[in-house]
Amino acid sequence: MFGGGGMNPRKMQQMMKQMGIDVTELDAEEVVIKTADEELVFSDAQVTRMDAQGQETYQIVGEPETRELGAGDDGDDGGDSDEAADAIPADDVAIVAQRAGVPEDEAREALEAEDGDLAAAIARLE
Repeated sequence: MFGGGGMNPRKMQQMMKQMGIDVTELDAEEVVIKTADEELVFSDAQVTRMDAQGQETYQIVGEPETRELGAGDDGDDGGDSDEAADAIPADDVAIVAQRAGVPEDEAREALEAEDGDLAAAIARLE
């Protein structure tokens, strides 16, 4: 606790325990907060979890690095196909391949062409 209004930290800990508040320091290596247009990345942050009456609250202390979303994707041409391949679950690929009786690479191509729509990908292959 910073300052605590002059209260002894040990006394503060005792009072919190009496009120049923459990405080735990977490050994976090990195904390990432994603917003609509940016990411806040805290490296070597001090993270505290406070459990009060079953409600968990996290406190992060540190200096964040601000990154724009997708900051590492300069080449859009190559990045889109990789993102599309990553966005399609392997289970969906297996289902389409089994139903249409085609290899998984063809099933993945059909799913990518149909924006992940299973029924449309199967219809496209049949």
